[in-house]
Amino acid sequence: MQRITNCVLTNGEHALLLQKPSRGWWVAPGGKMELGETIKESAEREFREETGLHVEDAKLRAVFTIVILENDQPVNEWMMFTFHATSFKGEMFEQSPEGKLEWKSIKDVQGLPMAAGDKYMFEHVLHDQGVLHGTFYYTKEFDLVSYRLTSE
Repeated sequence: MQRITNCVLTNGEHALLLQKPSRGWWVAPGGKMELGETIKESAEREFREETGLHVEDAKLRAVFTIVILENDQPVNEWMMFTFHATSFKGEMFEQSPEGKLEWKSIKDVQGLPMAAGDKYMFEHVLHDQGVLHGTFYYTKEFDLVSYRLTSE
């Protein structure tokens, strides 16, 4: 099972997002955990590698299981741990090695192209409190089949 971490950085009424070139979807910067890392270390490292910025005091806000289905059977599964930070140091890359970085208005985030499950993640992190837990079931083409969510 793959483990993924990401971090939503907000600054006032804006969130720093990354547009991936493969689908044009907007995401929270992040990526795969390395052996021996904690989820927080991974989120901080991945964010720094993709943005040039060092997030400070990141808090865990969501934990998701992502299941990929083929013919209604699971063929892949990973865990995603999402953090939120409001403080950072450093200078943002002009161009991320992973795509286009842009500060987006929080009120516009829901209208951006992204994975269906990410809309729930962003809604929670940007507007609610506590930690959201959930499972998303997708086809191999990343069409959302079903999901379940619970919050603390």
